[in-house]
Parts: sequence; structure tokens; C-alpha cells
Amino acid sequence: MTVIGWDIGGVNTKAARVCGEASLAARNDPFEIQRAPAALAARLEGIATVLGAEKSDAHAITMTAELSQFFRTKRDGVAYVLDAVERAFPAARTLVYTVDGRFLDLPVAREAPLLVAASNWTAIASLVATLVSDAILIDVGTTTTDIVPISGGRVAAIGRTDPERLLSGELLYLGAVRTPVEAIVHRVPLHDGLAGVSAESFALAGDIHVWRGDLTPEGYTTPTPDARPSSREFAGERIARIVCADRELLDDSDIDRIAAFVADAMVARIAASITRVRDRHPHLETAVIAGHGAFLARAAARRAGLHVAHDDLIAAGAPRTAGAETAFAVARLLERWLHSHS
Repeated sequence: MTVIGWDIGGVNTKAARVCGEASLAARNDPFEIQRAPAALAARLEGIATVLGAEKSDAHAITMTAELSQFFRTKRDGVAYVLDAVERAFPAARTLVYTVDGRFLDLPVAREAPLLVAASNWTAIASLVATLVSDAILIDVGTTTTDIVPISGGRVAAIGRTDPERLLSGELLYLGAVRTPVEAIVHRVPLHDGLAGVSAESFALAGDIHVWRGDLTPEGYTTPTPDARPSSREFAGERIARIVCADRELLDDSDIDRIAAFVADAMVARIAASITRVRDRHPHLETAVIAGHGAFLARAAARRAGLHVAHDDLIAAGAPRTAGAETAFAVARLLERWLHSHS
């Protein structure tokens, strides 16, 4: 039995082709749906082809693309994504994962858009819950961070929808690549003091982490603010503009200080949210980390006083493609569901 798991986002689409407990192939494909919405179905087909898909493969769907500004409502977004999936794989068996941990076929999923919207966090948390009975999942993506408590072998989140999860602290709009620096800090160190930052989106979190070496230029999976390369050299130029300067005015040590300050602020904010969630579950002592920004998750978990589980806990066969863990997870869950319903 071979399954392709999908995590269809507004700016990145992740997919993993899974057989048994092994990932045969995985892909993290940058694609901003609002820039070319009509191309979504073809994009899905292309990713499946790269993964070596066969017509007999089943498909497991999660999504966050419904939040794209291209759609006026989440209902519209869910319908659009599911229509694209059906056009891409008209003959395949396709099921959609919900925030309450069920698989629905396409017609039923269309009638339950708020159960389908932003379901990706539930998939990876549900898989983790089968592997460790008590833990906090910390999944730092390119755009957001999920902090999901798992207690007694079940997902113990109190929020389900995005607004509920933002209220509970289980969703943090802070990611390893796409977050503008001015959304992370309001001041940064400069010379002998702290300087206010510009609010022009001159630099993103991805620039900070590329400069520091925690993220490769290839991992900078969004267009840069100045449309220049994602290399360390240009990341430094973008960071200088945070304080309305340039590389003739700031040397490497200046950029180092700014980048270290912003990176530490990110870790502190994630750690604070972990602590908030842990206050409701004080017996949880272990962190399971995942996502594009796993390096941030690891540092924040330790700052919050958690023991970090081995990186391979999610599964020995999980893909090494950054950010594709959720696609792998939903594929594994569908494999189990199909087996139990065969």
C-alpha cells in the first residue's frame, strides 16, 4: 500500500510518498497560491510525478492554503483546494484529514470546511501521540509555530480552529523564514545602544538564520524582500536595512549582533508560549521537535526546561526534506486507516 500525504499551504506545498513506515520520496515546493491560483492542480500533478506516484496510490490531504488572501472565506479556500486535488487526481482514492482526527472523502469534506481548514497540526500531533504518551510537540514552520500538548497518548490541545489556537497559545504566528523582522522585535542593538527598527519588511527571519548559518540559502523558501539572492551576502545587506543602514555603514560584527539579538528574541517568544501551554500540563517534560525551523524549536524547548526527544522519534523512515514531516504523518495515518477499514 502506497500513500501520498499532502500539506497544502498558501506559500509552500509539502508532500511525502510513503509505503509502510518508510518515506519513499518527499518534496517541499514553494508556491504562493495567490500569485497563480489556477496553476494549483497542475502543480500538485507535477509534485506527484516527481515523487514517482502511480495511479494506484491513495492521497491523504491536509491544508492551510484556505487562509490565503486570494480567498474571501475559509469555506471558499477549502472548496478551491479540494477542487484542485480532484482535478489533479480524478481517479485516485483521496481522503481529507480533519482537526478532530477523522478522514473524510471529498464530498463530505466540502460540506465541513471548518473541520478541514488548518488540519495539518492535528495530523503530526496524532502520529506523535502514537509514539510517545506524554510530550509537547513543537513544530516550527516557515510561517508559524505549533505547540501541541500530548497527554496520556492523546492530543490534548484546547484549541481547534486558528483563532482558538492563537487564544490558547498553541499557535504562534512566528516562523523560521517568512516572519518580517519588525514583527519579531521593535529595537535591535546598534553601536552603543538600541535602535528602533524600520517597518518596511526590509528583512525576514530567513535572513537572520541564513546569516547565522542555521538555515541554508536553499531553505529560504520564499521570495526575498529585495528580490535578490538568498545568499548570506545579500542577507547581510537586508539585515543592515532594518536600521536604515547599508553594508558600507555596518560591518560583520554589527550584523552579527543584530542577528543574534533577533534570533534570541524568536527563541524567547517560542519558549514563552511553550511555558504557557506547559502550565496547563505541568507533568509534561519531553519535547518532540519538527519543522523547517527545528533548530529554533530545539533551543526554545531547552530554554523552557524540556528534555528534547531524539530527532528520529516521529519515525525512523520520516523524510529528511525540511518541513515535510506533516505530509509524512498524514500519509502514515491514512495507511493505518485504510488497513483498519480493509
